[in-house]
Amino acid sequence: MDKLPKIALPVVFIIVLVIILISKSAVTIGSGEAGVLYKTFGGGVVTDEAPLGEGFHIVAPWNKVFIYEVRQQEVFEKMKVLSSNGLDIQLDASAWFQPFYEDLGKLHQEKSEMYKERILLPAIRSAARSVVGRYTPEQLYSSKRDAIQVEIFEETKNIVQDQYIQLNEILIRDVTLPPTIKEAIERKLKQEQESLEYEFRLVTASKEAEKVRIEAQGKADANRILSASLTDKILKDKGIDATLKMAESPNAKVVVIGSGGDGLPLILGNN
Repeated sequence: MDKLPKIALPVVFIIVLVIILISKSAVTIGSGEAGVLYKTFGGGVVTDEAPLGEGFHIVAPWNKVFIYEVRQQEVFEKMKVLSSNGLDIQLDASAWFQPFYEDLGKLHQEKSEMYKERILLPAIRSAARSVVGRYTPEQLYSSKRDAIQVEIFEETKNIVQDQYIQLNEILIRDVTLPPTIKEAIERKLKQEQESLEYEFRLVTASKEAEKVRIEAQGKADANRILSASLTDKILKDKGIDATLKMAESPNAKVVVIGSGGDGLPLILGNN
C-alpha cells in the first residue's frame, strides 16, 4: 500500500503528458478548408505534397498547420478611377476567387495568408484603372458596362493566374458618375429616345400612307378592268336577272318589259 502512491504519480504524469501532446498535435480541418504543414525541423513549408484535407490529423507538436479556405470566396472593392477624358468615376466591384488547391503550400510560402490584400485586390484595381481609362463616362453609364466587366475580369485573371489564385468572376456592382455628368447624360439619352420615337412615328405614317395608296390604286385598277369587261349584253342579262327577282318579291309593283333604256325592264310602282 505504501508503494502505490510512488507508482501512481509517474503514471498520472505520463497520462497528463500524453494528453498535452495529443492536444498540441491534433488538428481538425473544417469543411471547405485545407491545411499547409510547416515542419520546424524538416525544411519549413511543405510544397511538394498535397495539403492536409478535411478532418482530423495528428502532427508533431513542434510543427504547425496553417488553415486556408479553399472553396469559392467573394471580396468587395470600391475604387476611384479615371475615364478617358479624366473624370473621376467610382466603381464598386466584387470578385469570386479561390486558391489553387494543389499550390496551397507555394501560395503560403510566397504570398502568405494575406494573399488577397497583397495580390488579388491590387490586381483588380490595376485592371479596373486600365480598362475604365479607355471609355467615356457615357459609355460607362450605359452601353459598355458588360464589356467593361468582361475586360476587367480578363486583365485581372492574366495578372493572378501565375500567383496561385483562381479567379472565377468579376462583377461590376455599381458605376457612380459625378452628378452633373450623370444629369447631362440622362438628358442626352432622353433626347435621343424622343428622336427615335419621332422617327418611328414618321416611318409608321409613311408606311400607312403607302398602304392606303396601294389599296386605292388596286381599287382603281379593279374598276377599270370591270368597266372594260361590261358589255351591253352582260348588262341586259343582269337586268333580266334583277327583274325576275323583283317579280318574285311579295311587294306590289308594275313592271313594263322592254320600256326602260336599252330595252331593260322599267319598274313603275313599288309599295
